Amino acid sequence: MAGKHEDAIWTAEHIKLLASGVRQELVDTLGSLGGEAGASELALQLGRPMDGLYYHLELLRDGGLVRELPSSGTGERRFQLASRRGQPLRIAYRPDQPGVASALNKFAQQLLNIAAQDFAAGLDAPGVTMDGPERELWISRNKGWLSTADLAEVNALLLRLGELTSQPSSPERTHLSSLAFVLAPVRPRGKRRAAKPSDT
Repeated sequence: MAGKHEDAIWTAEHIKLLASGVRQELVDTLGSLGGEAGASELALQLGRPMDGLYYHLELLRDGGLVRELPSSGTGERRFQLASRRGQPLRIAYRPDQPGVASALNKFAQQLLNIAAQDFAAGLDAPGVTMDGPERELWISRNKGWLSTADLAEVNALLLRLGELTSQPSSPERTHLSSLAFVLAPVRPRGKRRAAKPSDT
């Protein structure tokens, strides 16, 4: 498929498909379920009516980001991430391509909206661990100076965090969690010059 290769998407058309909170959650939930699930399981996980999800699943299918599997004996429609072995999709940033920068900004806004909703739900949920080594809820923003080696270490740690938080459930993995982050360069601003008094 043009615009998708080895689990990376980079065209504005495909990124726009994920500039929807519902479709981001569908893709993420499919990943958390091992890359494949029936519509009823997706509806249960997301707390949404199954009929309302079909529209978004069909858009993702038509865009090539998920596959619809052949019907089983139950007649339930099943979907699978269109990536190798159901691995999470990733976006390759190519803002020089037409429409990509705008699509990436919309994608980011939806991602941060979902993260804020997850955080608010975590605050309201009973029994959530909020400190210590098994902490489940955390929000933070840091700003500081990095060396080239520091930046490489940050990227390695973020990749590892992405791997850890993209695993399917298992008898040992009983904490369904979401992780969102933004790493961005900050251009230091020069000192503002004092405004000149107006001539009278």
